[in-house]
Amino acid sequence: MKRVVLIGATGVFGRRLARHLSRMDGLDLVLTSRSADKAEALAKELASEASVPVSGIALDRDKELVAALAALQPWLVIDASGPFQQQGYEVPTAALLLGAHVVDLADARDYLTGYGPQLDELARQHGLVALAGASSTPALSAAAARELSEGWRRLDTVDIAITPGGRSEVGPAVIAAVLSYAGKPVPIWREGELQTTSGWSVGEVIDMPGLGPRRVAPVETVDAETLGPGLDVHFRVSFSAGLEAGIEQWGLALLAWLRRRGWVADLAPLVPFLVKARRVTRLWTSDRGGMRVAITGIDAKGRPRRAYWSLLAENDDGPQVPTLAATAAVRALLTDGIAPGARSAAEALDLAMIEAEIAPYAISTSQDERSVGPALFESVFGAKAFAGMPAAIRAFHSAAAEPVWRGRADIARGDGAVVGLLCRFFGLPAAGTDLPVTVSVARGDSRDDGSETWIRNFAGQRFSSHLSFDRGELREAFGPFSFTLAAEAGPEGLALPIAAWRVFGLPLPRFLMPSATARETVDAEGRFRFDVRLSLPFFGLLAHYRGWLKPRRPSDGSG
Repeated sequence: MKRVVLIGATGVFGRRLARHLSRMDGLDLVLTSRSADKAEALAKELASEASVPVSGIALDRDKELVAALAALQPWLVIDASGPFQQQGYEVPTAALLLGAHVVDLADARDYLTGYGPQLDELARQHGLVALAGASSTPALSAAAARELSEGWRRLDTVDIAITPGGRSEVGPAVIAAVLSYAGKPVPIWREGELQTTSGWSVGEVIDMPGLGPRRVAPVETVDAETLGPGLDVHFRVSFSAGLEAGIEQWGLALLAWLRRRGWVADLAPLVPFLVKARRVTRLWTSDRGGMRVAITGIDAKGRPRRAYWSLLAENDDGPQVPTLAATAAVRALLTDGIAPGARSAAEALDLAMIEAEIAPYAISTSQDERSVGPALFESVFGAKAFAGMPAAIRAFHSAAAEPVWRGRADIARGDGAVVGLLCRFFGLPAAGTDLPVTVSVARGDSRDDGSETWIRNFAGQRFSSHLSFDRGELREAFGPFSFTLAAEAGPEGLALPIAAWRVFGLPLPRFLMPSATARETVDAEGRFRFDVRLSLPFFGLLAHYRGWLKPRRPSDGSG
């Protein structure tokens, strides 16, 4: 029998993990909690259905940890206590020095980033395994992304989202972890490099398989920092989460906004109140949650593709998902299936190993893959007219186009308070000369494969628009405003004048309609050039931006 000591066994995830481990042959399971009564009660509860010995004792990780672990002589220490945002490496260090393997459920970015550098040499010296992040992120999320993109020539985007069932139990440690980064910068792989965005901002609505539309917002994980360079992602790696109760989701967005504005510094004092509030907000939610990993890129045959892995948890089995990677790691350790060393569990576990642990639960997974195309502007003009445009224009608009383009631009703005207000409303950049510009194009989404989202970045000032082809009309939307474009293609390039406009889908008077002179051409050096001039009735020039772009990366030939 191999003794496994589970720290934090009476927490939300610890209880679920304890029950799973109690049915795994070959273990002697010791459950710990700061409260001996709670640990013993849980051990007694599990003993009747367990296939291994289960006992419960008091253990405080902050008091005489080494002595307590030494007395237990563990083969493996599992840490499910959290929140790991405020923790150091005392537990794994103590376990390794005592000759025990280590697995934890940490998803805290800073903790995971320093784990290997801090502990790898110690683990190797003792011939032991230390795995961090054996949870939904980064172990499960990374395993799904690797599985989906296996053999692909190019990976453009990796978008990961988790939406737990609102009725699931959430403890103070989870709420404290969520609040720790609300409104603070969190990592995102954007424009092909590591950047930051605001945690728990307003976010977006996505389609979750089996659950329907759910609003999700950026959260702090290590995935962007590891998957971006690790999988050579050309455009974006994002990790988002959503709460089923709208009041909780929007409440977090408000708290994030208040902290970002500097009006609230510390959200930790709110934890006890939010724990109590969930007793009410969860009443109108369900016991169904899910997870989705969506990727886009060029597959092994050179085709633009979109692929999904999704997980659906029912009957309140969602909180079991963060424990699956940890149980997969235990099973692998029992067969000496993991090489010694300290690292992220994402480097040691594959998707099949983790999915093998879902059998006892109301959890199902599925994969879907489909072609992307034709390109939006090919649908608008037809294949013949599209092929008649200059090569640089086709390269930018093709379904297999490199998603990130960079260059330089000049920007002019109109005068007056109204013009300035409208520019700020639409997010148009400030005036400048020879500014660096990046244009990223996200092609399609789970609800409309033919749409495109353009994100323009002028020296750090971003604004975006969404283009779609609907009922024979090319439309570009900026928030609630939608403009019908009378697109024209020819051997010289592309023109996009405005033909009509709407707000919230309602037509607006033509005499108030902005005018646009928007052209895409090719210069003498073969570069893609853009020239966009926006004017308003009665006010004149709104903004005029022009410049050139080249692909951020050389073409791989697939386009």
